[in-house]
Order: sequence, then C-alpha cells, then structure tokens
Amino acid sequence: MRSKTLKFGEGFRVAFEVRKAQAAEMVIPPGDSEGGPDNRHRGADQWLFVVAGSGQAIVETEGRKRRVALAPGTLLVIEKGEKHEVRNTGRTLLRTLNFYYPPAFAKDGDPKGPGKK
Repeated sequence: MRSKTLKFGEGFRVAFEVRKAQAAEMVIPPGDSEGGPDNRHRGADQWLFVVAGSGQAIVETEGRKRRVALAPGTLLVIEKGEKHEVRNTGRTLLRTLNFYYPPAFAKDGDPKGPGKK
C-alpha cells in the first residue's frame, strides 16, 4: 500500500507509480497552458480529473480538434497518441489529478519509456 498527501502547488509533479500506473498532480496558473499542438503521449493514456479551477482541454481525435470545458469534477481521458493542450481559462489555479497508464514520466517530470512524447 502507498499513501501520499498532495499539495497541489504550481507545476507538474509525479506523486508515485506502481507497476503499470502513475499518479501526478498538475497545477496551471491563470492564463497559462500545458502541452500544445504537438504534445502527446505515444504509449500512455492520460486520465485527467479536475480538482479545482476552470479551463479548457483541446484534444485532437481522428484529425478533429475537440474542445472540452474543464470544471471541478470533470473527468477526461486523453488516449495514447492524441495531441492535446490543457489551458487555464479562469482566475484561480487550475488543479488536476492525472493518472497515466502505463507511466509516462520520470520522477523529475521528464517523459519516459513508452509514454514518451
């Protein structure tokens, strides 16, 4: 068993991983974004859950860009290989909890293994 209290301070931090899954916290300041037009995880699905704040995810699926409003309680699955960007469109920090299957990042936040960009 593992347990950790998340702080949700600005930035991206891997919380921990077990066997084939990984948890990370991502906090985006107002007006900022993570990802971009070429950002994707080639070998990992990303499950993004919004804890607080508001924003928008732009996900390219089958050659089409889809926009998804993000608000507390939103759960979004970005499948491996889908290009995506997450933007904070609100006035407060956008706080998300993310799960990657399989793990996509090293402890320092750099892409790794099959989840490499």
